[in-house]
Amino acid sequence: MSLSDLSTLLPEIMLVLWASALLLLDAVVLKARRGWTAFLAVLGLAVALGLALAQGGGLGAAFGGMVVSDGFATFLEALLALSGILGVVLAYDYLERQGLARGEYYVLLLFSVAGMMLMAKAADLLVMFLALELFSIPLYVLAGFARPRVESEEAALKYFLLGALAAAFFVYGIALTYGATDTTLISGIAAAVEGGSANLTLLALGSGLILVGFGFKVAAVPFHMWTPDVYQGSPSSVTGFMAVGAKMAGFAALLRVLVLAFPALSEQLTPILWVLAAVTMFLGNIVALVQKNIKRMLAYSSIAHAGYMLLAVTAYGMPGMSQDVVAAVLFYLLAYMLANFGAWAVVIALERTEGKGLEIADYAGLGRKRPWLALAMTVFMLSFAGMPPTVGFVGKFYLFRAAIQAGFVGLAIIGVLTSVISVYYYMRVVTTMYMKEGSPETQGDGWLRLGVAVTAIVTVVLGIAFAPAFRWAMQAVLRL
Repeated sequence: MSLSDLSTLLPEIMLVLWASALLLLDAVVLKARRGWTAFLAVLGLAVALGLALAQGGGLGAAFGGMVVSDGFATFLEALLALSGILGVVLAYDYLERQGLARGEYYVLLLFSVAGMMLMAKAADLLVMFLALELFSIPLYVLAGFARPRVESEEAALKYFLLGALAAAFFVYGIALTYGATDTTLISGIAAAVEGGSANLTLLALGSGLILVGFGFKVAAVPFHMWTPDVYQGSPSSVTGFMAVGAKMAGFAALLRVLVLAFPALSEQLTPILWVLAAVTMFLGNIVALVQKNIKRMLAYSSIAHAGYMLLAVTAYGMPGMSQDVVAAVLFYLLAYMLANFGAWAVVIALERTEGKGLEIADYAGLGRKRPWLALAMTVFMLSFAGMPPTVGFVGKFYLFRAAIQAGFVGLAIIGVLTSVISVYYYMRVVTTMYMKEGSPETQGDGWLRLGVAVTAIVTVVLGIAFAPAFRWAMQAVLRL
């Protein structure tokens, strides 16, 4: 280990040390000053963001090739750091209102972001597993942060048990992959396959089990069972952060493994990915139609969006398609992040104690009482549905284009049809806000309102001037 190795992981190391120091400060100095704990958490995430951007993805491999700093990692680190900052914005006033204001919340969030960022840089299956646990364990605790509420404790238990099962599949897949290639390095696996020394049958089994682990993290069918209950039972600020962060980390590792380690297995994996994408899009959107609780509706929406991204991932093994696939998924993650945090900020603004204000019917009259808040929610719903002029429309365009260029026209048609279905339940929220009478109660501090405004504006701006953001995603792929 050298200084150059450590410098490659500087954002992650800094974030872990910052979180550890913040834990001590909160216990000794800042116990009665929760605002300072939140501010220092944001400051730490901002420093991590600056360090990631300063690296620019040009440091290359470190620790014997087990981690790598490239444009792909930098793009995702930037999005994850921004997600952490937005997660703090969602949480601060919400925790105070719900009687959950404890400083360890922000410490756990920082540890989770550090694990997600490490996942983006992982170039070895064992490092991926360590990163998976580093970001998952804090999320298990955060899901149950509203103790002693039964629904929060139930969410944490379900998330932990199913997460542990998925981790076991992942580790078993690593073991089989090692047995097939005699290495856990992604570059080594690819070299073993190209050199003809790999046992392809054993490798296919190992890759299938690894895919199960990733499927759990991105909430793909049939590994989605935990999502509705965990999203509904967890504190809303946790759910908003989890919906983005875990999905980003899961797709970061999935893309790196598929594109770099398993391109030779595309013939075996493509049919599996095709079915996963189709079923995930279909089930997520169909079940969302009948949801009356906004948190459960957004949970099934999250499942559907995982399906849209898998639609593009299906084309990863087609000749000349890997760069387009990765760029499309990265851009869509940016679009999803903006709409997701904005929507959850509106949910938090309407949520009251004891779980009140979480039914879609509770949004009746919002367009008249809080027109700007209703307008922002409309923007987020349109982006989720893939309607212009939002960035969600552009994101889906790139996903569907990748599938069509790869020859998966049928899968793209399924994606379009399920997107049309999704318009119904997204617009149901909009019609409830504007077409039904009601007097909803809204809360939230200035930071929450600022978060809603910024995410809504950027969602529209990037929907019109999307070229720079997509160019950044393409540049990130070129240095993968």
